[in-house]
Amino acid sequence: MTKTWLITGTSSGFGKELAQVVASKKDTNLVAAARKMSDLDYLDQYDSSRIEKVIIDVTDQSEIKAGVSTAKEKFGTIDVLVNNAGLGYFSTIEESNMDQVRYMFEVNVFGLANMTKAVLPIMRAQKSGVIVNLSSALALTTLPTMGFYSATKYAVEGYSDTLRQEVTDLGIQVMNVEPSGARTDWSGRSSNKVVPKISDYQQFGDSISHVSDSVTSSPGDPQKIAEVIYNQVENNEVIPKHLPLGQFAYEGGLNNLENLVSEIKSRQDISLSTDD
Repeated sequence: MTKTWLITGTSSGFGKELAQVVASKKDTNLVAAARKMSDLDYLDQYDSSRIEKVIIDVTDQSEIKAGVSTAKEKFGTIDVLVNNAGLGYFSTIEESNMDQVRYMFEVNVFGLANMTKAVLPIMRAQKSGVIVNLSSALALTTLPTMGFYSATKYAVEGYSDTLRQEVTDLGIQVMNVEPSGARTDWSGRSSNKVVPKISDYQQFGDSISHVSDSVTSSPGDPQKIAEVIYNQVENNEVIPKHLPLGQFAYEGGLNNLENLVSEIKSRQDISLSTDD
């Protein structure tokens, strides 16, 4: 059976890599979404009969509605939704620009939720579907200067875990992908940065100033990450609920969660004493 994938944020990064993986397969259809049509020219090398390019800014409800409608009209189904579109933000909590933070939440959280809301009626009617939400290793653990970015991804985790419980009986599965740092331009053009001016936070200045270096220095291979996501969706009847990718995601997330479990257990008597 030919599956139709709808992927947001396919102009660069994981979205672009995954779009190319899907486009290269003979048994899949691709609906590639970006904010500018010219950003999707790289798809012209593939079979155009199985590809539909759509303009979707995930903060624009009318574009979401139109893009989803086009996908349904073109291929009849949407079997896999990949909520990939997202922004980064680097700043200490105190020095963050709250307008920029709110916009990041609009993209990373509410944009993801609005895309999902638009596709769910199609998947409910089909009694099948997979929703892949690009979360982050920073939803499993945290780092200084990435607090608000982590907050958006922690929100995605809570949203996804709840959605999964609501749709599991409808044949719809939800997977959170939690990648570590990878060699994409996410930390460049897709992120805002605020270098500390408060002297108490100067220790974080260099890490923010050089964050764009991760485009070439991060250990994560975006092509491998895209292949893993595709394979997990296509080759498993039951897909993972959580998919940490990379050493930092695996070890950092595991360490943080183990410490949390230990702390909760250490206060068992106090916790249980508050119930009648």
